[in-house]
Amino acid sequence: MTGLVVCAAVLILASVVGVARAVSGGRFRARPRDSAVRLSAVELGTELGDRATLVQFSTAFCGPCRVTRRLLAEISGTVPGATHVEIDAEDRLELAKRLGILRTPTVLVLDRAGRVVGRASGQPRRAEVMAAIDKATGANAASP
Repeated sequence: MTGLVVCAAVLILASVVGVARAVSGGRFRARPRDSAVRLSAVELGTELGDRATLVQFSTAFCGPCRVTRRLLAEISGTVPGATHVEIDAEDRLELAKRLGILRTPTVLVLDRAGRVVGRASGQPRRAEVMAAIDKATGANAASP
């Protein structure tokens, strides 16, 4: 009987963790230490966007990375001044470690100065990406 109770408890706990991860995945969050991070065009391998830069960390085996790539490419193609950069986390492991990338896809939204204004782990939603771009634009207006 004890084994059955333990098994049920493990299944319930696993379900709760799975639901929590699914609900929170892809949402942009502000991390206090991210505001101190600034990425340059040299680190990214391309120029920063005039309005915002969408930096996607991916890996070769990541299924949601392909969907995220299409979404961010479409957004950067339709939003003036937005640029999409995809970085292979395995190839740029030192950068991924410095930025605390623990999961792919992870998307960072940078303002035009290269400061991180938003971060999403998991597949982001279009509306949240657009809101993060608006936040980057607001940060651009407030920065020198």
